[in-house]
Amino acid sequence: MRIGSSTIKFITVLMGLLKILDANELNSEMTMPFIQNESLRHCLNLGNALEAPTEGDWGIVLKAEHFQLIKKAGFTAVRVPIRWSSHASENVPYQINISFLDRINWVVNQAIENELAIVINMHHYQDLFSDPQAHRNRYLCLWNQISTYFQDAPNTVLFELLNEPNGKLTSNLWNDLLTECIEIVRKTNPDRTLIVGPANWNHISAELDKLVLPDHNIILTVHYYDPFHFTHQGAEWVNGSDKWIGTSWSNETRQTQKIESDFLRVSNWAQEKKVPVFVGEFGAYNKANLQDRILWTNYVRQQAEKFNFSWAYWEFGAGFGVYDRETKKWRMSLLEALIPKP
Repeated sequence: MRIGSSTIKFITVLMGLLKILDANELNSEMTMPFIQNESLRHCLNLGNALEAPTEGDWGIVLKAEHFQLIKKAGFTAVRVPIRWSSHASENVPYQINISFLDRINWVVNQAIENELAIVINMHHYQDLFSDPQAHRNRYLCLWNQISTYFQDAPNTVLFELLNEPNGKLTSNLWNDLLTECIEIVRKTNPDRTLIVGPANWNHISAELDKLVLPDHNIILTVHYYDPFHFTHQGAEWVNGSDKWIGTSWSNETRQTQKIESDFLRVSNWAQEKKVPVFVGEFGAYNKANLQDRILWTNYVRQQAEKFNFSWAYWEFGAGFGVYDRETKKWRMSLLEALIPKP
């Protein structure tokens, strides 16, 4: 009997589970996030669309054809950054605009129809980062509405509770808020897999050690943009980044060892906590040399897969984009750095 590639992949995932979980845990609820994380193994961020103040402000409006292209290219999932805070009232009960909820529902259905897992998150809630206490109740009310609206969605729909906590939302405050948020979500979504990352922009840093996971059905997310002067050279939203233009990256030992040691640290933490890992963002801006971008992207992807991390490249069709929306073609060398040809 011929064993197909999907069967081989499933066996590989089970072997990864065995390394992390004790035998008596394999039949428990703790296996669910590992199974769900496998669905995210080749994920693509649909950036610059719904996390803009209004969809289209940053040049991208999501279309049905985008999901079809992404599926055909070999991706298994999409991550959708969403700026919910710009589409809800400022006063109690902080009602989310129903037309915006319906728009997100359309996006979710496009993923489902194309057999893609989907991560919907809360992105760019800047007021929460600058004044956590003032926006605590609003944040919780938003998630109460989101989780209620999507409570009947299939388990291929995952909730990421907050993108890149930072600023005054310190680790201690984030842990407290996270615990309360999960309690609210679990009232309507008791079995939904949730995605959670540490403070300090989901960075692989000391803040990871301060993160408390109050639930078993969770995937840890971290973001990876190191070295930052390489990945964000010339980025218009980063002060002083023009000075970094020309920063190179090669797969010499000094460069690669940093990535390996960072991912090993996350892997050790995750194995201790018995939680799977999702590298929810990584990418290099288009002001960097293309060949260097390809080398870096390929190496980060390889290291993620070496440690059984799923990943989501940043992003589809804007400044980091793997797809050229003007020519309506994939940037094949970059795409193959993510999904190599068999």
